[in-house]
Formats: sequence, structure tokens, C-alpha cells
Amino acid sequence: MMNVECEIMDFDYEVYEKERDANREINALHLAGFKRWLKSGGLSNKTIERHVSNVGFYINEFLCYYDIEDVQSGCYSVGEFLGDWFIRKAMWASPSSIKSNAASFKKFYTYMLAIKVIEQKDYDVLCTTIKEELADWVNAIIRYDNLLDEDDFLVDLI
Repeated sequence: MMNVECEIMDFDYEVYEKERDANREINALHLAGFKRWLKSGGLSNKTIERHVSNVGFYINEFLCYYDIEDVQSGCYSVGEFLGDWFIRKAMWASPSSIKSNAASFKKFYTYMLAIKVIEQKDYDVLCTTIKEELADWVNAIIRYDNLLDEDDFLVDLI
């Protein structure tokens, strides 16, 4: 009889937590700077809070969900987030929240570009992804919601 042990030996949750917490500290600095930058642009407090909340969820939850990714990597993960993860994981996901998040990410990464955390090519990838895929993401949430409304998703799983 073989001795079967958990194959997750390579994963150290304490190390993950420390790395995640360190990343979130850096993210908090980025979010604080982003908030100041938005205020200097004359946006309302409600709009500022929406953008900061959208970006905070993205960089602190999604970018730390599987592996710990920094904000620079976020330029390349927006499609996976808005086209799939957000739709499945966020109860408040809707066509308008997907559009709102896309707008927030463009603003955030404009700020990241201005302070030289990302390069122009990273920003261009983000903007191209949003421009080319936004309609697909909106259609995906509509299809997902319709499946949930009709309980058809259970049939699809069988």
C-alpha cells in the first residue's frame, strides 16, 4: 500500500500570507496616491470612492487570489478578471459594474503610468484589452445571469 500524502507540500500558507500582506501594504500606498490624484482632478467623493473600491478589490483580492501579483501584472490580467473571475465571484457583478471597473482600471493605470510604476506598453495593452473585450465581458455577464435565472447552469454541468 502506497503512502499517499497531500501533494500540496510545496505550498506554504504562512509564506503566502506574509507575501500577500506585504503586497497589500504596497497596494495601500498605490491606492492612497491614486485617491489623492483623483481628488486633484476635481472628481466627487462618491466617484473617487467607487474608483478606489473597484481598483482595491482587483489588486487586493483578484491579483492575490491564486498567486500574488503586483499592480504591474494587473495590466495583463484585466481580461481574466472582468471576463470570468469577477462574474463568478462578485455577487454585485452586472453589465454596469463591469463597465465601471473598466473605467476605474483605465484611470488607475493612467496614474500608475504617470508615476512610472508601469511603462507605456503595459498601459497600451490594458487599454487595447478593454477596448476589444468589453462587449464580450458584458455579454458574458448577461449570459451568466440568464443561466442563473433559469437554472440552466445545472444542466450544463451534467
